[in-house]
Amino acid sequence: HAQINIFGQQAFIGGFIAISIIGYMTKSFDNLLVLGSFGASCVLIFAYDKSPFSQPRNVIFGHLIATFIGLFFFHFVSQEWWSMALALATAISAMILTKTVHPPAGSNPLIVFLLAANWDYLIFPTLIGSIILVVTALFYINLHKNRNYPQYW
Repeated sequence: HAQINIFGQQAFIGGFIAISIIGYMTKSFDNLLVLGSFGASCVLIFAYDKSPFSQPRNVIFGHLIATFIGLFFFHFVSQEWWSMALALATAISAMILTKTVHPPAGSNPLIVFLLAANWDYLIFPTLIGSIILVVTALFYINLHKNRNYPQYW
């Protein structure tokens, strides 16, 4: 019970720090770094840091691949509901194929369609924001003597 409480507190603080950095940088530099799926990424990274889904490769490339596919389908296939569904299905398959599955990134194609995002969305917020999450986790999780992040790259 005590271990669950400790990790719950660490997940709370880690998520708070990561999203605070992203929120502050969004406001300070007038560049969008907030991506809705980053909230779910924080759950995995800070509460389940040993999970394969939480490792840096999965976080960064999962987000990048899913967003890229969403943008591709939105801009080159169609802006209709069926294209959004096909983008999601393709993103899932691509993450599995590349061994970069990060479940929160599965929502990125849907977010792209809902926002009618442009190609710069791949860099801001997707790439830069996911790197901030991973770097925050590297510093914060490794402060605890019994935790080690990442398990692999």
